[in-house]
Amino acid sequence: MLPRKMFLDDMFDNFLESEPAKMKCDIYEGNGAYNLELDMPGFTKEDINIEYNKGTLTISAEKNEDKEEKEDKKYIRRERFYGKVSRSFYLGEIDEDAIKAEFKDGTLKVVAPKKDENISKKIININ
Repeated sequence: MLPRKMFLDDMFDNFLESEPAKMKCDIYEGNGAYNLELDMPGFTKEDINIEYNKGTLTISAEKNEDKEEKEDKKYIRRERFYGKVSRSFYLGEIDEDAIKAEFKDGTLKVVAPKKDENISKKIININ
């Protein structure tokens, strides 16, 4: 009899795992800004792209497989991720010119300052 652990342990991993699960994140408000912290192990700063468009912040990353390394090895099991992942977050009106991002030790931190509501308010005089 074959041990289950060896052959069937993670048979359904790819079935059950969704792309957002590869980019786990925490989002919190503080100091007048939205703060996002995403776990992105295995990626480099150059692999990551951040875009802001019409209230939506999109973070995507792509990691390409090293073809030369693959040919030299006969894998029994591969768990490293190669491909593209993406997450989008609706933040509404923020100061897009003041968005800051930092990537360190596999964690991406994005600070998106909210727009000052007093500035965006417009008082309309009645004639």
